[in-house]
Amino acid sequence: MTDYVQHGGIRIAKPLYDLVRDEIAPGTGVSPEAAWSLLDSVVQTLGPRNRALLAKRDSLQAQIDAWLSARRGTPLEPKATAAFLHDIGYLVPVGPEFRVTTANVDAEIASLAGPQLVVPVDNPRYALNAANARWGSLYDALYGTNVIPEEPGAEKGRGYNPVRGLRVIARANQFLDEAVPLAGAQWQSVTGFDIGRVLGITLAGGQKTGLVNANQFVGFRRNGTAVTNVLLRNHGLHIDLVIDPSHPIGKQHPAGVKDVVLESALTTIMDCEDSVAAVDAADKTVVYRNWCGIMRGTLQAAFTKGSTTVQRSLTPDREYSGADGTPLTLPGRSVLLVRHVGSHMTTDAVTDAAGQSIPETFLDCVITTLAALHDLRSKGSIRNSRAGSMYIVKPKQHGPAEVALSVELFAATEKAFGLPANTLKIGIMDEERRTTVNLKECIRASRERVIFINTGFLDRTGDEMHTHMEAGPMMPKPEIKGARWLGAYEDWNVRVGLEVGLPGHGQIGKGMWAMPDEMRAMLDTKQGHPKAGASCAWVPSPTAATLHAIHYHQIDVAARQKEIAKQGGANEALLDGILTPPLLTRTLTPQEIQRELDNNAQGILGYVVRWVEHGVGCSKVPDISDVGLMEDRATLRISSQHIANWLRHDIVDREQVVATLKRMAEVVDRQNAGDRAYRNMAPAFQDSVAFQAALDLIFNGRKEPNGYTEHTLARRRREFKAKLA
Repeated sequence: MTDYVQHGGIRIAKPLYDLVRDEIAPGTGVSPEAAWSLLDSVVQTLGPRNRALLAKRDSLQAQIDAWLSARRGTPLEPKATAAFLHDIGYLVPVGPEFRVTTANVDAEIASLAGPQLVVPVDNPRYALNAANARWGSLYDALYGTNVIPEEPGAEKGRGYNPVRGLRVIARANQFLDEAVPLAGAQWQSVTGFDIGRVLGITLAGGQKTGLVNANQFVGFRRNGTAVTNVLLRNHGLHIDLVIDPSHPIGKQHPAGVKDVVLESALTTIMDCEDSVAAVDAADKTVVYRNWCGIMRGTLQAAFTKGSTTVQRSLTPDREYSGADGTPLTLPGRSVLLVRHVGSHMTTDAVTDAAGQSIPETFLDCVITTLAALHDLRSKGSIRNSRAGSMYIVKPKQHGPAEVALSVELFAATEKAFGLPANTLKIGIMDEERRTTVNLKECIRASRERVIFINTGFLDRTGDEMHTHMEAGPMMPKPEIKGARWLGAYEDWNVRVGLEVGLPGHGQIGKGMWAMPDEMRAMLDTKQGHPKAGASCAWVPSPTAATLHAIHYHQIDVAARQKEIAKQGGANEALLDGILTPPLLTRTLTPQEIQRELDNNAQGILGYVVRWVEHGVGCSKVPDISDVGLMEDRATLRISSQHIANWLRHDIVDREQVVATLKRMAEVVDRQNAGDRAYRNMAPAFQDSVAFQAALDLIFNGRKEPNGYTEHTLARRRREFKAKLA
């Protein structure tokens, strides 16, 4: 049983209290007592507002359910829907025009465009890998993935395959031809470099040339007289040509280029939310310890690779000589944002005067900001924000009133910790329908702080299903991706962001590529995100970040945003699309129904068993066809809500769902057969906490507020941990 320490009107779990006293507060200039007093005050002053806002969500949904039930079987007309939503206060009036004024924002967020990683902060190795993914080897990314086909003779194998290596070099040269073209030549003909105020290029046969745009040469390194690095830049992103003719790979290149290193993950979200399974004080202590270590620049992780132990830490900045010969320093790490838990979750890591768990997002704000003071007040070499800001991503907010409450929470934290106003910036996850349709007013409520809006299409789809639970059965999931509402939602988000002048102050983002092994498909298709005007998009790994960086060299996002802005802002036609739910309009065959049910059930079980019984909040889970997919609570929300919807409208029945879950449990057990720590769900289904959690998620899916999965997962995870204790 956890011991607690009393402070004012709150009680703090002792492991968390000790962490703040011994590791987080020292060096910040803020005493532990001041931090706990802030939290106590916030719980008392903002807690009632938070509860009222959550009750408002439930009230609005109840009114929507009743309205939809009365119209079931009748096509929903967007104009009538909009009028109803205005009447009940779901859609709020749009105020006068305004512009975002957020100041002191790092360029990686304000003006540069590039890939963004999301990583669970409770795993120090993953967190460090992501933070260090600012730079990535294009050669490695091409060689180690299916971007380069494993045709006969070009297999990856165990050792270096020079045939495959030559294909990697050829593909990298194609990239350089697009990003930094040469005058009258191609990169495959380059044999040497001559460093001066401009970059001289020697070609096969001895001819000389240079870059079409001489300004793309920005720096270099030398070892004695030998050039070891040539630094280029395109669309604000750097390309580092690493030269070593004696290296086995460099020997294969006419100019001795042993690698092409790309500036990749400009930003990374350190996640306390969807990708983390933190259900008690012990778990939250791990989360906060790792975040503090990153903010202090001291986090390390050791792991075994082969027969050696590897120690990982944050990489230093990169030093070059500029093109003019003066020193040039480039950041060695991503700029980090932190994603807090949503306002609907509570934690017993701290309890209030009545002994009740407090809103977890309040605790996240106080402790992560306290830890960030190490960075904000640091004069060390490893810094996160050079602009003096902290970047907080707020998920699952419903409308402008909830955004306004976040702004008040941030302001109270700044005042208590002696920070300048608007130091804490807000990223708005546009992943709930009520935020989507009121996005402009959500931004207005945070116009001095907002640095991020993005379309979280996975959670957004789950919320779409729950909102329209009573309207009728939903399309099969693959068809939902092509439905009218989703395209309108994605377009609306960008146009609202451009309309209020977000570029120059913050990011417009797009969602995750969910197949980490399918990099060729990602490279072929994900350029659609920058083409749509997004300045960042999520990728599942550092390797994927390096490959996705290619798209930001191909597309000038700033220019693309200007083109889109000329077409006008968010309009009524887009709102009509958003208000058109993805309802089923045809009769499904029994085979189609069972196939969809199998897919949903297998995905639910494959993810839930790792969350509940292993404490893993995000992982690569094999789907029903054994294709690895990155799964987190957002994908779980979709699958569980989809089955709940089909149950509600008699597409499937309880008996069929349970039988399918049992059959799919055997599939998941088989997929995890190589994991010694894994516990089979079949045949003792009643004894499997994970299997019981899956039943809860589906059969209680209609009643769970907004279709969220967190409450069920946390309850079952705590149950499983208690069984092990």
